[in-house]
Amino acid sequence: MAEGSLAGFASLEELLENYVPADKLQQAKRVIYGLNVGEPVGELQLDAGALERAKVMDFDLRSALFRAAPEQMRPPRVVRIGLIQNKIVLPTTAPFAAQAKAIRDRVGQMLDTAGQAGVKVVCLQEAWHMPFAFCTREKVWCEFAESAETGESVVFCQAAARRWGMVVVCPILERDAAHNDTIWNTAVVIGHNGNIIGKHRKNHIPRVGDFNESTYYMEGNTGHPVFETAFGRIAVNICYGRHHPMNWQAFGMNGAELVFNPAATVGDLSEPLWPVEARNAAIANSYFVAGINRVGTEAFPREFTSGDGKPAHKDFGHFYGSSYVAAPDGSRGPSLARHRDGLMVADVDLNLCRQTKDKWGFQMTARYDMYADFFAKFVTPDFKPQVIRDPAL
Repeated sequence: MAEGSLAGFASLEELLENYVPADKLQQAKRVIYGLNVGEPVGELQLDAGALERAKVMDFDLRSALFRAAPEQMRPPRVVRIGLIQNKIVLPTTAPFAAQAKAIRDRVGQMLDTAGQAGVKVVCLQEAWHMPFAFCTREKVWCEFAESAETGESVVFCQAAARRWGMVVVCPILERDAAHNDTIWNTAVVIGHNGNIIGKHRKNHIPRVGDFNESTYYMEGNTGHPVFETAFGRIAVNICYGRHHPMNWQAFGMNGAELVFNPAATVGDLSEPLWPVEARNAAIANSYFVAGINRVGTEAFPREFTSGDGKPAHKDFGHFYGSSYVAAPDGSRGPSLARHRDGLMVADVDLNLCRQTKDKWGFQMTARYDMYADFFAKFVTPDFKPQVIRDPAL
């Protein structure tokens, strides 16, 4: 059984396909994964060269096809997107520069495969250029932090963007030299010409289990930016922000059509939530969501604890990958493997965003004025909850 697999299978989909008869599997998937414009989410016919690269370079390559209904007044707005999940390559005891280069070399293989497959917008996982060492609380890992404008990982992604004419979302540990070397958890959005469009800093920082991230950086200060690219309006909701519905909502209110959620989360903490949250956000906000999770188990040189009663240990747990795409109509595609590097390629027709808004009317019926009034009262020191007590108590 492969380490990190799901009972010997790469994903839940593979497990179901192995045990559930085909006729019943279709109905199970209808309930679990929904229907896209009345049909199961399709697959793409990927180039044979891309399939061969994935085989030779040993990474999972999967695809999804999300359609919209034909319209009379607008042509289709189909964009091919890519999600990349990766393990670290060298042990965390290796020299830092060697670790970083090995990761870049590995991710570069998948970036080039994405480009060859025609991907126009690709997103990497949270802090993709380093081990996710924030569990340790050791400050030595800050050496991996880099400039969001001139950092080595950013320059590497700029080169890939220029080479393939694709937008690259590059989540890094940022060192902000202009503000006394402050560190942030940041996603840099690189345009298809290799130019930097802008950046977003993580809005919500976890303080749960081994996620000791506030030892390194605090909540971001960039709001909820939406980046207008050559291929649509995108936003980045970094990792823990997916647990906050209003965070998702604000990106939608600013006009996002596609929101990426680059993450690093482990099985014992969040795996039952992972298949649900991106899909819920896509439904509630009438946009596409792409969830990208780190993969593998990363062990560190020294033991650490997190005040949760667990004995001292050297690893975070297993990052379970399982990256996938969810659509505004409630459908979702397959997951990448739980235990392997991988590239997900998906065609998304952005016309589905407005079609879903027209169908369900969530934005029209949202009552923003009512909630604005409520939150204005809630944030005051003398707020009193609206609780009506049973007089018989």
